[in-house]
Amino acid sequence: MNHTYLAHLQATLAQIRADGFEKPERVIATPQSADIALAGGEHVLNFCANNYLGLADDKRLVLAAKAGMDQYGYGCASVRFICGTQSIHKQLEKSISEFLGADDTILYSSCFDANGGVFETLLTEEDAVISDELNHASIIDGVRLSKAKRFRYKNNDMADLEAQLVAAEQAGARFKLIVTDGVFSMDGIIADLKGICDLAERHDALVMVDDSHAVGFIGETGAGTPEYCGVSDRVDIYTGTLGKALAARPAATSPRTNPLSACCASARAPICSPTRWRRPSPPPAWKC
Repeated sequence: MNHTYLAHLQATLAQIRADGFEKPERVIATPQSADIALAGGEHVLNFCANNYLGLADDKRLVLAAKAGMDQYGYGCASVRFICGTQSIHKQLEKSISEFLGADDTILYSSCFDANGGVFETLLTEEDAVISDELNHASIIDGVRLSKAKRFRYKNNDMADLEAQLVAAEQAGARFKLIVTDGVFSMDGIIADLKGICDLAERHDALVMVDDSHAVGFIGETGAGTPEYCGVSDRVDIYTGTLGKALAARPAATSPRTNPLSACCASARAPICSPTRWRRPSPPPAWKC
């Protein structure tokens, strides 16, 4: 490696450590649970996982995953549109759609990929994204990848959201998309989805919710913040992961209408990635 560049990297890492931003890993030697053992042998209580329902080591899910691999194999060895779509994909997508009340669902290997693929396919430089300032990094990166005009509103602040909607209109935006986390992971704030949907209807905007930290346990049936806020039929696009409360691996985009789904399916991540759903498990793992 170029010695000057190596010295630059070492200096950068030293500054990261000095600033307290280094992120050392905690190595766990047991299944994810409330009571875990670290690689060094220490037993600790685990308060920092997203294993909200305790399903990460649930025997039903473990057995379902084993049965799925016995029936379908370990990997697809292809992207979906060539020969990587198995019946288990369609079953899981149908189950998620029914659970969320969406018309369709598209599986991704992670919600980072799902959020990264939405904006570039739905919006152009003629359009605008209005994003909450505390949205997840995957949303921020996804918005940056698109050519749409970008507007940011203060966290859960409906007055500022309306001001940004007006600004987008004044900038000549053809279509407007409001995007928010359902539950903000750093502080647990639940988005004011009723207020957001009211403003969206007033300003003729679409609504997208990343419900990664809510799906599975927020709302009467666990269908997330739209259900909790009573606006399930007013949210246009859900994204979320099965990797937190539901303790699995993939993520999904669930549009309210099929035309939205067809556009989302043309994103680079599902077309170009052979790892979109690498370890199949039957739909009961979703329904537990």
